[in-house]
Amino acid sequence: MPGPRVPGEPREPAPRERRPLLARGPRRPRRWWRAAAAAVLLVETLERAAFFGVAGNLVLYLNSADLQWAGEQASRAALVFLGASYLLAPVGGWLADVYLGRYQAIALSLLLYLAATGLLAATAFPDGRRSFCGERPALPLEPSCHPPDCLHTSPSPYCAPTLYAALLLLGLAASSVRSNLTSFGADQVMDLGRHANQRFFNWFYWSINLGAVLSLLVVAFIQQNISFLVGYCIPVGCVGLAFFIFLFATPSFVTKPPTGSQVSSMLKLALQNCCPRLWHRHSARDSPGAHLLPDQRSQQPGPSPQEDIANFQVLVKILPVMVTLVPYWMVYFQMQSTYVLQGLHLHIPNIFPNYPANSSVALRAQGSSYKIPEAWLLLANVVVLLILVPVKDHLLDPLLLRCKLLPSALQKMALGMFFGFTSVIVAGVLEMERLEYISHNQTVSQQIGQNIYYAAPLSIWWQIPQYLLIGISEIFASIPGLEFAYSEAPRSMQGAIMGIFFCLSGVGSLLGSSLVALLSLPGGWLHCPQDSGNINKCRMDLYFFLLAGIQAATTILFIGITGRYERAAQSRASQSCPKRDSG
Repeated sequence: MPGPRVPGEPREPAPRERRPLLARGPRRPRRWWRAAAAAVLLVETLERAAFFGVAGNLVLYLNSADLQWAGEQASRAALVFLGASYLLAPVGGWLADVYLGRYQAIALSLLLYLAATGLLAATAFPDGRRSFCGERPALPLEPSCHPPDCLHTSPSPYCAPTLYAALLLLGLAASSVRSNLTSFGADQVMDLGRHANQRFFNWFYWSINLGAVLSLLVVAFIQQNISFLVGYCIPVGCVGLAFFIFLFATPSFVTKPPTGSQVSSMLKLALQNCCPRLWHRHSARDSPGAHLLPDQRSQQPGPSPQEDIANFQVLVKILPVMVTLVPYWMVYFQMQSTYVLQGLHLHIPNIFPNYPANSSVALRAQGSSYKIPEAWLLLANVVVLLILVPVKDHLLDPLLLRCKLLPSALQKMALGMFFGFTSVIVAGVLEMERLEYISHNQTVSQQIGQNIYYAAPLSIWWQIPQYLLIGISEIFASIPGLEFAYSEAPRSMQGAIMGIFFCLSGVGSLLGSSLVALLSLPGGWLHCPQDSGNINKCRMDLYFFLLAGIQAATTILFIGITGRYERAAQSRASQSCPKRDSG
């Protein structure tokens, strides 16, 4: 009989569970499997390049002279977009499981991706904005006065319905690709053994970061220094190329038909346990067999009622652990919203200073030299992942394993939350120092794109520590979080629980957006409409410290919940020992 199960070890499937058969013909040559996996990796690289091409400079685009969104409005839209790209992940997974299958879900998601990026690019030139948004309304004249004698109200953001529609459609497409392409790629190498699966996931993770590096190096530079129209046309081309490669590689793909979903069974069990009176009233209105689970009504393949109950109990135990990660995601997504806004108000050096020795005719004709793209600081996060993940896998983890000091996935997640806490603390301290310069009227005017920002004479390189810390936190919180969600879930619910994991990360982004909106109300720390996009009269440092306090409190709660979870798992393992010995 099998031995006791320890936390973090994958669950063994129930005897009656079988892996769904893949729809394929005779066994194919090895080169076909490699071609299929390579196509999936290339599609993922191009999709991530398109995603970061939109997300990297989204705040700067909305804050530009063409749209003139206020700083808090641009940050809120970026957080909504990032949240939707995770929050909607279960939708794409559910459609693939029930109706479409992963292949068709990915193909349709790429088409939706193409339409959404095209709509966003259309708003980057005047005729497109007039077609989709109308003429920009003139700003109303207000009496001149000084706070707190009168309060200014932020104007309604121009082109908001069109841009929010494009961003939400883009978030739905990105979340659907994210929830289906990973497992679809693993299907391609399933018959090559477990080692091939591990190698695929390693290369898949690197493909994500490769796409991010290419996008941030090239697309972000073009958007900030040349044109947002050209910069947003590149993601359109990336998605179009990804869609063509995906269709071209179709003959080499292994596909799996839709197998159904347990969402309805889980919802029924949740209603039955949480609201028994409502459940009995609902079942009394239904037909005599309507309240039964599918296997109770007819003998059909799928989980039995007992397995549904066991899976529901596992979900109840796992969910509190994943929910306490939500404040970490609130901190994590600041990297692409408020961190960007803070960087725009720090001194950004030129790439090619206008010295006579190295100033070209084109640069002299412009009257200014190219600025280092603020989005390049996201590379600190990506580079630390590219460097530290192999170091951790090949050096640190084996050393800790030999010394019997290797932490569990839950302990790594707590450590990652601590690094996220330190990142937002560092950001708050830097913002305090920046505002100290502003209070003494020590500012530097700098042109970024078509906008003038009044920045503190602090170099933007001072932001590198907070980006490095958030990258380290991702290694210890995000990756072990995926490991925990996958290993603790029953095989029949792995897709659902992975979707919930991504969904809760999107909840964190939307909660961060809601907090920004709340603090942007009159009297709030982020209410500074008189700045017209600048944040020099806001108190973003207090916002960062508030996030740090929320993260610290939930880290303590997380440690308590995970300690109870691990003690319960060890108790179950010890209780199974006598049964194993007697067998």
